[in-house]
Amino acid sequence: MTETNTSAPLDEAKVEAFAERFIGALNESSLMMMFSIGHRTGLFDALDGVDWSTSAQIAKAAGLDERYVREWLGAMVTGKVIDYRAGDASYRLPAEHARWLTRRAAPENLAVTAQWISVLGCVESKIVEVFKNGGGVSYECFERFHEAMAEESAQTVVAALHDHILPLSKGLEQQLEQGATVLDVGCGSGRAACALAKAFPASAFVGYDLCGEAIAAANALAREQGLTNASFRTQDITHLDESDRYDLVTAFDIVHDQKDPETVLANIHKVLKPGGTFLMQDIAGSSYLEKNVEHPIGPFGYTISTMHCMTVSLAQGGAGLGTMWGEELAEDMVKKAGFTELAKHKLEHDFINVYYVMTKP
Repeated sequence: MTETNTSAPLDEAKVEAFAERFIGALNESSLMMMFSIGHRTGLFDALDGVDWSTSAQIAKAAGLDERYVREWLGAMVTGKVIDYRAGDASYRLPAEHARWLTRRAAPENLAVTAQWISVLGCVESKIVEVFKNGGGVSYECFERFHEAMAEESAQTVVAALHDHILPLSKGLEQQLEQGATVLDVGCGSGRAACALAKAFPASAFVGYDLCGEAIAAANALAREQGLTNASFRTQDITHLDESDRYDLVTAFDIVHDQKDPETVLANIHKVLKPGGTFLMQDIAGSSYLEKNVEHPIGPFGYTISTMHCMTVSLAQGGAGLGTMWGEELAEDMVKKAGFTELAKHKLEHDFINVYYVMTKP
């Protein structure tokens, strides 16, 4: 450890600036929890497009307890999210804010993403333990992870499939219309695979995920939608005894948190038919910290990595790549798996991720 020069004079302006920044971060992070509650309880939706209303009126519209609603409104007013009129103690959600906070705003509902702060916070004590002892925290320890992930996927992937994602691979939609075999690895709750199965009834879709809870939700969704061309099963994708079977394999935001990502990528290459397509969505960013200093959500990326993506891999004795594994490493790993050529795309609707399109030779 390097020596610290405690006798050096402090830059008082810098001292004060950091204290102010900390207070700002405290308030903003508190609002994230309130954004999540506002989304989950439907409060933002109850306020959407409604004129000035009292806390009692808002609570009644949302079917909630007035005392809790009033305190939540206090956070929203002091956080400059909701307007307040003291004369009659009434509240209003500005249309400019509703534009980003309601279910009507999907797929651009930012309140969906606010849920991650609470989801990650539930394992803080377990994360402190692995800081001391090593190892990781398993998927099963995360409350509501699959629920929050499904909502996030609905916005970044499902809503953009036809207009933005499928067109990245020339001729892919036509192939799906004619009939193709598709595997979604790390399928989660199955929203993407079910959306594709509904749109392309001539194609057959299979989803694999390590978590039984997610697979149960995916199969339930397929039954609910009456889909006979989509099926899901619990499967560790580091152990796939299949080859030359699928025309398309998709991996939406899952490779970086695998136990053995190199084997997963090699297995994906193996299960594809010659000429088959691999479509991978993963985090946009660099493998080098110095290149991420100005990343628009760098702190969030490294936080969610510490609190989830890295630790769930380490819990399996895995590589622990983490969320910010970076595009450089991603490109090296897919090439090592056998994908000698790849096209990389960044889409306007999803600044968090990058999309890789590869073809098996």
